[in-house]
Amino acid sequence: MTEVNAEFVSELVDAGIDRREARWLVQEFVLGSERDAHDALLAAATRRLNGEPLQYIIGHWPFRTLDLDVDERALIPRPETEELVDVALRELAAGAVAAPLIVDLGTGSGAIGLSLVSELLTRGVAASLIAVDESSDALALARQNARKHRLDAVSFVHSSWFESLDESLRGRVDLIVANPPYVGEAEFADLDPILHHEPRGALVAEDARGIPGFADLDIVIRDAFVWLAPYGALVCEHSETHRRAVLELAHAVGFGTVEDLDDLTGRHRILVARR
Repeated sequence: MTEVNAEFVSELVDAGIDRREARWLVQEFVLGSERDAHDALLAAATRRLNGEPLQYIIGHWPFRTLDLDVDERALIPRPETEELVDVALRELAAGAVAAPLIVDLGTGSGAIGLSLVSELLTRGVAASLIAVDESSDALALARQNARKHRLDAVSFVHSSWFESLDESLRGRVDLIVANPPYVGEAEFADLDPILHHEPRGALVAEDARGIPGFADLDIVIRDAFVWLAPYGALVCEHSETHRRAVLELAHAVGFGTVEDLDDLTGRHRILVARR
């Protein structure tokens, strides 16, 4: 780090920004002339001190092998969701489908689906992805990330879950992945205020079956069964309080094999349901 950059970091730390975040901001915004860099850095620091997520300020963030553009149109990609991609890749490998068809429900920035397509390509597997979101703004961001990483085998569908999918796809999808909203209203009020900068509709779900935040999970699990091909799989993230409910529902729907996995922190996190 240059002497000037070290001075910028110290200035941000003195203003109240975490030192590690200060370094990231300096690396991102200290470009061009020193005067311009200082102005850009102070603007970014002000946004952070006002509570805006660092990822939105920087405008991009790593997720597995991809550097994704991120902003307020979609959720910030998180480490626990990277684990979901690992699980999905294992399911595809077990199915041994030569050219799998994947549906990414609630795609947001495209983190899950685009990572799958990209990493499968490195393994010599040419997958096709249908990225679905009810937010046209989120879909625009996902398209932007697909173009950024030159991932062409992707189509985008503006839809609330399965509602607008082509009916001809019923019974033909090899993998459905989803990270739906699963935070209840009461729980959201007690979470870190920084989450209020992210799209509420991608975080908070209505109650269903008397379970807080379960409404969207209910739809995804119930409807996924009819869209999956024989031996296809649903891999879905959920709240750590939802394990019993997702397992019971998946069994009731008729999935042949159902399991629920903990994430690396030991929290109940990922439903895997196979036809």
